[in-house]
Amino acid sequence: MNFIKNIFKSKKKEKSKGAFFNSSKYEMKNLLCGIGKSEIKENEILITDYPFEPSIAYPNKLIKAYEINSMSVNFGVCKIYLTNDIVFVSAEKKEELKKFAENNKIKLTEHSWNWDWILEPYLDTEFSKENEQRISERLNENGIEKTEIEKLRREVEKQMYKYNFDTMLWDWCSLGLSDVLSAMRAKYNENEFRDFYKRAIEIDKRNKNTLHNNV
Repeated sequence: MNFIKNIFKSKKKEKSKGAFFNSSKYEMKNLLCGIGKSEIKENEILITDYPFEPSIAYPNKLIKAYEINSMSVNFGVCKIYLTNDIVFVSAEKKEELKKFAENNKIKLTEHSWNWDWILEPYLDTEFSKENEQRISERLNENGIEKTEIEKLRREVEKQMYKYNFDTMLWDWCSLGLSDVLSAMRAKYNENEFRDFYKRAIEIDKRNKNTLHNNV
């Protein structure tokens, strides 16, 4: 998708909608919703201004250490894994979360790459057929078969292009769970997003104990 940047150089930016994928004014305002704020206490984590309404953390939540099953802090946005949810914390809090986990005997787990792999086609870069084959194999190993991958990509494709290119984010490294939730939140109504949120969380957690390095 690098060619989009060249197109943009010769195309006047529209203020009311996305320049490439016709994001509405509402979408342009809401696609990059962030992940709220967090304060790491001794045995609690305070989450405020959390944007994802189906989440237990919306809009504010004091999460007790004993409620946390595990945490992932080794790549990108940090994730707090609860029984039926995942709550995001800024990567800037990584070291604080590590100390919090150690003090409260919370397990640290590897990053789940499931959504990163599903969303690779929407990065600002190009991948070889060999890379796509490796991704498919990794997803298959985690219980996400070809038909499901294709269905998910059809569902999120347009929104992910809007999210990464109409907003000028131009992410070329990795798009993950927090990104796809932000993108789909700007499209779906309350009930539709609640359904998508539940499915997205399940996909992230699927075969979570299987460890892989990034391909």
